[in-house]
Amino acid sequence: MSISTRWMNGCGVGLLLLMTGCAVMPVPLTEAEIQQRVKGDLAQLAEWQEPVSRPITLYEAMARALKYNLETRVEVLKEMVEHRQLDLAHYDLLPKVVADAAYNGRSNYAGSQSRSLLSGRTSLEPSTSSDRNVFTTNLTLSWDMLDFGLSYVRAEQAANDVLVAEEDKRRVANRVIQDVRGSFWKAVSAERVLGRLGFLDGWVGKALSEVQTIKAKRLDSPLALLQYERDLLGAQREIQQLSQELSLARVHLAELMNLEPGEPFELQISDSHHVNVPLPGQLEELEQRALMNRPELRKVDYQKRINAKETKAAILELLPNVNMFTGAHYDSNSFLFHNNWITYGAKVSWNLLNVFRHPARKQVIEAQDQVLDAQSLALTMAIMTQVHVASAQYQAALQDVQMAGRYFDTQEKITDHLNRVWSVNGTNEHQVIREKVQSLVAELRYESAKAKVELAYANVLAAIGEDPFPTDITSDNLEELSQALEERWEWLQREEVFARLTQVTPTAEVRLP
Repeated sequence: MSISTRWMNGCGVGLLLLMTGCAVMPVPLTEAEIQQRVKGDLAQLAEWQEPVSRPITLYEAMARALKYNLETRVEVLKEMVEHRQLDLAHYDLLPKVVADAAYNGRSNYAGSQSRSLLSGRTSLEPSTSSDRNVFTTNLTLSWDMLDFGLSYVRAEQAANDVLVAEEDKRRVANRVIQDVRGSFWKAVSAERVLGRLGFLDGWVGKALSEVQTIKAKRLDSPLALLQYERDLLGAQREIQQLSQELSLARVHLAELMNLEPGEPFELQISDSHHVNVPLPGQLEELEQRALMNRPELRKVDYQKRINAKETKAAILELLPNVNMFTGAHYDSNSFLFHNNWITYGAKVSWNLLNVFRHPARKQVIEAQDQVLDAQSLALTMAIMTQVHVASAQYQAALQDVQMAGRYFDTQEKITDHLNRVWSVNGTNEHQVIREKVQSLVAELRYESAKAKVELAYANVLAAIGEDPFPTDITSDNLEELSQALEERWEWLQREEVFARLTQVTPTAEVRLP
């Protein structure tokens, strides 16, 4: 094959590759691809979680949320990525070891001749010192001191990124547990009360129909009938509003546990009680606790560490670079006297432009530090406010549940009394119906108030940064995790939970299933 033919073939291949690159166009997803993605996502939603085979307790609901909640799993995966990034950063500290092999061929020999610089005459006939086909291999080890220093700083930053991811996971897990408690108790309240609602609705409907009959026959005072009808309609409306609020809690609870919408499950209803842990008299203690333990502030602290390491990296970039290397080489060229040899040496280089670039780099780092300081101050003020709001809501919830309990107890006594009177003489049926409706309203209010106390106390714990789950558990067994959560909450509902407010809780790795 001639040289011109080879050249033409090479040009043709290059032109073909160029045309292929220019022919690349955007290709939108097809309906089949989207359907395949939807089927895959739906299949993965519940394939890796334990099925519900028994009534779910509060602590099992928490455990399922920690283990299967998709938002929690996202944070777990993010932390895993940061751990992998840290592992990868460790490899950057090692020397570079490069192995290469090459083959070079020519259509003719690489010949040359020499010419005298003094006389301008050709002193030798054309000669060559290389074979037409040459195979070479090299194994080189090099260590860059500046790259090592920068890689060490980047590894330290990656280690702090891991801690940032752990604080994000704490924040999400705290919020999920908080939502689970509120939704669980509302769902339990709904199951306690709403079973009787259908029967009472029929009774109220019958009473309202009788009111219309009495109106038509004018058997009673119009004003009294209107007042009676108003009371029934008002109570019925409040029952519907409260029941809707409590019923939606069951749907939200299923979402938190990552159960498919509409999947049936039962709740294990425990004895009716609510938390009643007194808060410290001085909210400054709670504020101090929150400022030490809230994951949002700890995250900013770690980000400040990372930014401080960036200052160190900027200083290192000002220094000259020292590169040391050694290597083993092989060349198949038969004209060489030695086909194998070892090289070694050192090289110093310095990018002088980094000196002029450093002031601008320093300003960027200082600006980022100011942003983090401002963010820390803003979070401090917001967290202190959250502590006061959460404490006030908890105290108000305790008062509300106490008042709702007294109101419900009084209403029950009134209803029982009227029932006895009605069973004896059969009169005042309208008043009996009205009081039964009011009794159900009072019970709904009481159950809703108890659920709000549980949620308010969880808000207090979240506001002060107290983890509502054990941070040292390593098992991903659902039953063991439920047991650990139960033990944790037994302690969190004791009065001594606030006894160590002045102690700093060290940052621990948060292990979630």
